[in-house]
This record gives sequence, structure tokens and C-alpha cells, in this order.
Amino acid sequence: MSYAPKDPRVGAPGPLIGVVDPHDPRLDPYRNLNDPAKRIRMEADESVFVVEGRLAVDRLLTSEYTVRSLLVDDHQVTAAGYLVAATRAQGAPVYVGSRTVVAGTVGFALHRGVVAVADRPAPFDTGQLLTAAAGASTSDGPPLVAVLEGLNDHENIGALFRNAAAFGVRGVLLDPTSADPLYRRSVRVSVGHVLHIPFARLVPWPTGLHQVRAAGFVVAALAPRPTGARGVPAVSLGELKAWMAGSGHPLGVAVVLGAEGPGLTESARAASDVVVHIPMADGVDSLNVATAAAVAFHTLGGL
Repeated sequence: MSYAPKDPRVGAPGPLIGVVDPHDPRLDPYRNLNDPAKRIRMEADESVFVVEGRLAVDRLLTSEYTVRSLLVDDHQVTAAGYLVAATRAQGAPVYVGSRTVVAGTVGFALHRGVVAVADRPAPFDTGQLLTAAAGASTSDGPPLVAVLEGLNDHENIGALFRNAAAFGVRGVLLDPTSADPLYRRSVRVSVGHVLHIPFARLVPWPTGLHQVRAAGFVVAALAPRPTGARGVPAVSLGELKAWMAGSGHPLGVAVVLGAEGPGLTESARAASDVVVHIPMADGVDSLNVATAAAVAFHTLGGL
């Protein structure tokens, strides 16, 4: 795996800096990791986000995102030496403290012992995402994108992005109410895969689904029961896949997913081309949204 510097201006390696005081101002970007309200405000003000754990930091360093700094404890500085070297190779500083200092900085015992801060980029353009997704080559089956409505559980979003990566989803669109995919818990649960899948906000909602359709995607609302909405037909995932295979449709499928409990709003279902469901055993009401998404991605995709 390559850790070449992303910025050709990077010259000397970033410094390795020992820290002994959890109140050191250089560690300010790592504070209050267990306080969502404070973190959301701070990350918005500073245009940063946090990546926790070896695997997630590894994926950060091979992504298009720019690492600002790395904080490790005095055990991980050796155990995760490859991440330390890779961060410094990109010109960013690495801070090293005792486990007590690291815990005092982030606000809890950081068992993984590795956490990074990266620059938060400008929002991705929805049209560019759809164009790239529609034009992506695939060995078998249509290109897929996921569209999320009202998902505000960070762990569900992280798990969904991990599943999206596993099944070749080309991008994720989020309505204005869905949570931030770059929040620490989402990045951690995704094992860093969120850093390699483009995502953007789809606004206005749900009329923005017309833009998805115009890009050549069949808009498929995933619901737990086989019922359509306002004249929108209802089919199983298998039936939709068979139709796509026989239709010669040149592009892809956008799978629209709602939050657990309320599910998709009636307006989102009505704005879709088709409502799809996963046949399940009697007595089972629904699946976790990330699990349902994985079934849909696997059924409809090309892997």
C-alpha cells in the first residue's frame, strides 16, 4: 500500500513531538471526543474531522483527505510505527504521549491508542457524483448509489458505508436531515471505508430525486412491506433485478433508505420510481437499515 505524499510541496517529514500535558494547546483538535455537541461545533468551526483506530487511520492516509496531525500513545508509536512514518511522510506532525496524557486529552481511555485529525473538504458536488457513478465500469449488473433519508444514527451510517464499500456502491447521497458521515463514530464503524466513497447532500428533498433520475438511475425506495405509494409500483428486489437485466437499461439503480422505525416518508416513496422490499420470514417486521442495505446492494449490484 502506497503512502506517497499527496501534496508535491511536502518536503521535510513532519516532526515527532512528545507531549506531557493533556492541556497542551497543540492538542486542542483532539479534545471532547465523547461530547457530540461540542465536537460538532468545533469541527464545523475548524473544518476538521477525527479518525480513530489503526485501520481507519490507514485508510485515511491512502485517501484523498489531508491528514493534519496524528496522536498516539507511547505504546502505539512503535506498534503502529508504519502509520507514524506515513503521517510524517505527508508532512504532518505526530504527537506522542503516555496513555494517561492521551486519555486526558480525548476524554476517555483510548484503547486503540491511535487518533488523527484531518481537514474537512468542501462538500462534494451532487451532479459530479452522479455522473461519475453512472459512468463507472462494472463487470456485471448496474452501477449503484445509495440515497439516505433521516438517518441520524452514526453507527448505522458507518455500517452502511462499510457495506457500500463491500458491494461496490459508487456513491452515497444524504438528505439534509441525515447525520454527518465524517463524525468520529461513523468513520470508526465504517473502518475508514467512508473515506473512500464519495458522498454529497441531495437538496432540495425529496424533489432532488428527480436529479438522480435524470442522471439515468432508477430510483428504488426500499421498504419493509410490499406496498407502493400513490401509484408507485411495488416489487421485490429480485423482480427489480430481473427487470433491469432484461430491459437493456444503460445506467444504474439508486437505493433509497430510511431510518429505522419511521422508515421512508410518504413523500420520498412517492418521488421514487418503484418501491422494493426484501422477502422475509413470517413474524419478522424489518431489518436493521445497514443490514437491509447490504442485502439490497448484494442483490442488485455487480459483485
